[in-house]
Amino acid sequence: MLNYRVKDLDGMLAQLRRGRVRVDKKVEESEYGRFAWATDPEGNRFELWEPPKEGYKPSEKEIQSE
Repeated sequence: MLNYRVKDLDGMLAQLRRGRVRVDKKVEESEYGRFAWATDPEGNRFELWEPPKEGYKPSEKEIQSE
């Protein structure tokens, strides 16, 4: 499953819904941030992740991939 890091999970979910993408109703919140899931038109599920506002520091690998 692909995982995309987003800055504004609620905004991204709204944008996906406007585009008629199937978005799961469940949004999970944890110490690692907020997570949601959706399915692309070909049936592939993907995960959206909004890191916590405080306390999260991306790894060197994450920084290099931006």
